[in-house]
Amino acid sequence: MLITNIEHGWTGDAAGNRLTGAIRIEGGVVTAMGILSPQPGEDVLDARGCVVTPGLVNTHHHLFQSVLKGLSINAPLDLWLEQVPYTYWPALDEEALRISARIGLAELALTGATTVCDHHYVFSDRYDYDPAEVLFEEAARFGLRFVLARGGMARGRDFGPGVPAAPVESVSQFLDGVAQAAARWHDPAPDAMTRVSCAPTTPNFNFPSGALPEIAQESRRLGLRLHAHLSENTAYAAQTLRDFSKRPVPWLAGFDWLGPDVWFAHLVDISPEEIALLAETGTAMSHCPQANARLGSGIAPAPALHRAGGTVSLAVDGAGANEAADMGGALYSAFTLHRAAQGVAAISPGTILHWATMGGAKTLGLPAIGELSVGKAADITLFDLDHPRNFGLHDPGLAPMVTGAARVRHSMVAGRFIVRDGKVPGLDLAALAREAARTTGNLTRHLAPEPV
Repeated sequence: MLITNIEHGWTGDAAGNRLTGAIRIEGGVVTAMGILSPQPGEDVLDARGCVVTPGLVNTHHHLFQSVLKGLSINAPLDLWLEQVPYTYWPALDEEALRISARIGLAELALTGATTVCDHHYVFSDRYDYDPAEVLFEEAARFGLRFVLARGGMARGRDFGPGVPAAPVESVSQFLDGVAQAAARWHDPAPDAMTRVSCAPTTPNFNFPSGALPEIAQESRRLGLRLHAHLSENTAYAAQTLRDFSKRPVPWLAGFDWLGPDVWFAHLVDISPEEIALLAETGTAMSHCPQANARLGSGIAPAPALHRAGGTVSLAVDGAGANEAADMGGALYSAFTLHRAAQGVAAISPGTILHWATMGGAKTLGLPAIGELSVGKAADITLFDLDHPRNFGLHDPGLAPMVTGAARVRHSMVAGRFIVRDGKVPGLDLAALAREAARTTGNLTRHLAPEPV
C-alpha cells in the first residue's frame, strides 16, 4: 500500500516533527517515506483532507465500565468507587462484559486508537466465565493490539453495609491468574498483538505490603510489566503517610516497584521529589486528564514529569468516570487543562501527540509501534478534516489535538484496516446501540429494590 498526498502528518516524536509526501507499507511495516510514486499493482490510499499520525496508544482503560456511564455524576472518587464499580460488578455477566467491551473498543477505534491496554480488576468465583478471554476475543474482533493489565485484589476497600463485598483473591490466586493469562496470551515480541501485564489494582489499598516484593519478583520472572493505580487523589498519599510514614512513590520504591518496566495510572498527587524519582527510574505515567477532571481529583503534573525526562503516556480511563472515553477527548483535555492551570507555555500540541503515540509505546514496552518511521509497524491513523469544527484552521495539522473532534477516516494496524471510510468493518453500530440500551436496562433492573 502507498499512502499518498500527505499534507499534514506527524511522526510522533518528542520534537514534534511533521511529515509530508507518502508512506509505503510492505508486510505490515513502513518501508519508505517521502516523495514516492506508486509501484505496479500497489494499492493507493489518498490522504488529502486528513491529518496522518501514528496509531494512538491508550495505556489505561476499564472496558467493563462502558455500560456504567453517567452514574453518580456528582460524586468524588471514593464515593464514586462505592456507588459505581463496587456496586455494579456482581451484575456484569458475560454478555454485559462483552457488550461493554465492544462499546469501548468501537469508541476508541473510531477516535484514533490502534493499541488498547485494559486494566481489568474484577475476577470473581461468582462469574461463570473468564473475563480475560472475553476481552481478548473482543479486541481480536476489532483487529486492535491489546494489552490485558490483569488486575485483582487480595483485600477490598470497606464501603460499609449495602455495598457488595469486593471480588478478592489470595495473593497466590492472583499470581496464578496472572501466570495463566500470560501463558495464553502474552507475546514478548516488539510488535505483539497481545500482551499481559501484572496489575494489582491499587497496591496501598488492595494488597498487604509484605506481598508487594513477591508480586514484583514473580511479574519479572514471567517477563511481564507491572501496572497499578497510584496517587489518584490526595487520599493515597494520606494513607501511606499515616500507615508507612512515606509518600506512595518512595514507599513503593522500597519494594522494587519502580523501573522502566513499571507504569502507574493517574499520579495526580505527587511531589517534586516523587517526579524526580519516577524520571530517574524510568517509571511511566498513564495520564488520564478527563477522568481526573470529571471526578474532581485534580490535574496530574504530566508536563513536569515530561520536562524531567520521564515517560508520559495518554489514557482515557474507564467510561464510568469519563463518559467521553475516546482518544480525541483525551488529546484535547490534556492540551487545554494544563494550559488552564499553568499558562500557554505549559504544553504544546506536538508533545500531547507524542504522549499518545511514542510515549504510549514506550510505556507498554512495544518499541515497534508509536512512530511513523521506516522499519516501524504500519499502525497509522488518518484523521478526517471534513468537519465544521476543523474549517478555518490555518494549520489543519493541529486538528486532532486542538479542536476536540477527532474523527477517523481510516486507520490500520500492521497495514490492516481497522477503520475504513469512517466505519469499523463488520460492526453494526445501530445493533450495538440497541444492545447497549438493553444491557444498561438490565443493570438498572438488577439493582432496583425488591417490591414490598
